[in-house]
Amino acid sequence: MATDPALGLSAGEAIRRLAEQGPNVLPGEQGRRWRDIARETLREPMFALLIAAGTLYLVLGDVREGAVMFAMVVLVLALTLYQEGRTENALAALRRLSAPTAQVLRDGVQHRIAGRDVVQGDILVLHEGDRIAADAVLVSGTELQVDESLLTGESVPVSKTPSVGTPYAPPPRPGGDGLAQLYCGTLCIRGHGIARVNATGARSEMGRIGSALGTLRLEVSPLKKQTARLVQVLASMGLLASAILVVILGLSNGNWMAALLAGIALTMSLLPEEFSVVLAVLPALGAWRLSRQQVLTRRIAAIETLGATSVLCADKTGTLTENRMTAAALYVPLASDTLGQTLALDHSAPVSLPEAFHALVEYAILASEAAPQDPMEQAFHHLGKRFLQGSPHLHRDWKLVREYGLTPGLRAMSHVWRANPDAANLRTEPHCVAAKGSPEAIVDLCHLDANARGEVERAVQTMAARGLRVLGVARAHFLGAEWPAQAHDFAFQFVGLVGLADPLRPEIPAAMAQCHSAGIRVIMITGDFPATAQAIARAAHIDGSHDADILNGDRLGTQSDHQLQQRLQTARICARISPDQKLRIVQALKANGEIVAMTGDGVNDAPALKAAHVGIAMGGRGTDVAREAASLVLLDDNFASIVRAVRLGRRIFDNLRKSMSYILAMHVPIAGAALLPALLGWPAMLFPLHIAFLELVIDPACSMVFENEPSEADVMRRPPRDPKAPLFGGTTLALALVQGFGMLLAVIGAYAWSMQWLDEPGARTFAFTTLVMGNMALIHSNRSQTASLWDCLRVPNRTPWLVTAATLSLLGLVVYQPYLAGLFYFAPLQAVHALGASALGFSGALWFEAIKGVSRRANNAPQA
Repeated sequence: MATDPALGLSAGEAIRRLAEQGPNVLPGEQGRRWRDIARETLREPMFALLIAAGTLYLVLGDVREGAVMFAMVVLVLALTLYQEGRTENALAALRRLSAPTAQVLRDGVQHRIAGRDVVQGDILVLHEGDRIAADAVLVSGTELQVDESLLTGESVPVSKTPSVGTPYAPPPRPGGDGLAQLYCGTLCIRGHGIARVNATGARSEMGRIGSALGTLRLEVSPLKKQTARLVQVLASMGLLASAILVVILGLSNGNWMAALLAGIALTMSLLPEEFSVVLAVLPALGAWRLSRQQVLTRRIAAIETLGATSVLCADKTGTLTENRMTAAALYVPLASDTLGQTLALDHSAPVSLPEAFHALVEYAILASEAAPQDPMEQAFHHLGKRFLQGSPHLHRDWKLVREYGLTPGLRAMSHVWRANPDAANLRTEPHCVAAKGSPEAIVDLCHLDANARGEVERAVQTMAARGLRVLGVARAHFLGAEWPAQAHDFAFQFVGLVGLADPLRPEIPAAMAQCHSAGIRVIMITGDFPATAQAIARAAHIDGSHDADILNGDRLGTQSDHQLQQRLQTARICARISPDQKLRIVQALKANGEIVAMTGDGVNDAPALKAAHVGIAMGGRGTDVAREAASLVLLDDNFASIVRAVRLGRRIFDNLRKSMSYILAMHVPIAGAALLPALLGWPAMLFPLHIAFLELVIDPACSMVFENEPSEADVMRRPPRDPKAPLFGGTTLALALVQGFGMLLAVIGAYAWSMQWLDEPGARTFAFTTLVMGNMALIHSNRSQTASLWDCLRVPNRTPWLVTAATLSLLGLVVYQPYLAGLFYFAPLQAVHALGASALGFSGALWFEAIKGVSRRANNAPQA
């Protein structure tokens, strides 16, 4: 039985059908399973080396060593599965947040539900910018146009015509004008309508062709490419050095198996396989943290760019303001005078509305939707309920018969109403036409003379100077059944102006101050008048709210690209901007070398969002088209959330740099300890088992300790970083190497010194303890690039302490538990020797601490 379009399904029936039909999801909309993660992990070179070492021990007849090596494989695999599991859980959470939603009728009430909960028979309520959640048949609609390029490859949108009469049979293929069939995944780009769902999930057209939408993929970012090149270089060096070492040792002592084990140990020490772990875990968990800050990451690569943003273009309405409109002032012209009458509204006072303003409120409501979602239209309805309740000016029995929407050439919309819905002869029954839009568009529709136009402009400027958003209202009457092609063909009369107040969000001035201190230039973009924009900019503390800093969209069209680039070097306010002009603004800023973040919510904002380095769509009032084009989605539509996201983006990049610097620094002493004793003719210090032990420390340290590290104190007091600067360029690489070689000196010195008064197992234990304690010092020292080691120890982050405790416990076991000590070729250390090794290990980190101290003194030195 067909669902009633006015009521929709009942809640109980919807639940029953969902259980029967299954969720409305397409094939491929799930993450990796743990078996897939394990399979991919075992293909990593480090695991291949661990398995090779374990196999060699078994070939040599050392079953104990071989068993321990394979146990290490299991431990490292378990740790990797845990880390990858955290990443997949974060990505799954992001997928749930980014899943499309649908507006449906249930029990006669509109609900916004997850797209996966849509069932066959549901009634979809569609608006411009919505993504269609399932295959459906249009039962009613106005000027509905749909982009079906996802299925047909044709970029031109197709018009949809409601199905009437007999049961509808879907066409064999998508595409073509005048059809009633709508398809899952396609986009409404114009008009609105009501549709009945006839297929969901795998039964939809999209499901039948096996497409997968909504999956969040880790993109190959510039940072990942850069790091991959570094890993390739180090891996090549490691393989070459290992091959040379195997040949040298094999020729010198003839023990080729031992030489091969030493070569494997050296390869393991030089292979920074943790880089791939860090680049997967930190951005994914960072994206999850961003979602908790009300910012959904649709493209993980955007996090890398977020911290480098130099220009932030923000919408005024709803982003800087609360998007909670109230009518604050009304203006109507007087019949006997060119001067009009203005009324300031006080909604808290129990006063009546003068009769002269009743028509203005009446036609403002008629030019709005009957059940409005737009805050401006809601303000008009609220005004009518407050002042016109019970009066003949509220026409609840009139029928809407025609709509003329906003166009790029006319920023006004018109509604045609039939006063007598039951009239038999439409040619003799007059219709009422109500229009609202920008004041200049309404003035143009009404063909006002110069005097009247000037008076309206003065009233607009007066309201705009108060920070009000101003809309004009007009009316007309029409007789006949053949509608004009455009709204201009009606004989409109000017009714008046409405000034709407939209309060600034209280947190905006503080957020703006953070942007200024972080070197981020904020440009406010609005369709409002310059005077309105200027008043809001002043309240928001946007720098440069002078007339010279305002770019007027009315003049933008006359400027060349070069002129626009020059103008945008100083402009802080862009007023009277149409959505299609945003793309030019983004392109001009990019041509100036800026890293641009752009906010938007409409269908026409999509090109600008896609062109920006970081496109930020509004989650609350934004369209699905805008969200599809954006890298980030602002779930609460709040500018302060963008600033928090920038802070978090900088923190994520800082922690990536800290983690990867630590990895590089730690691999220097490990590689040196594996190579130098062999070249100097000393007993081997590190075997593959020792390096596997160190991997158990390095892996959680690089991916969990630094990921949890809070922001640096100066994170929002630095200029944006250069996105082209390499992660390991210049100073960063030098500092990592200084740390690594400092630790290597401490470890090799400890080994050389201890061999003079301890036997080989004791010296190996002493040097290994030095290396492990030095590793702990590197972890804590690298938690900040500026603060001292002592200050780092006091920063709240329990993860490094958990890693430290676990590491010391494992070290104690392998040194003092006889069976494990035998496996590691260790001997127990006396307390004084253990303390000495710990002191030597921490001394290896003093190089970096000294450099940080010099840097702090230089930064705090008084400027000449």
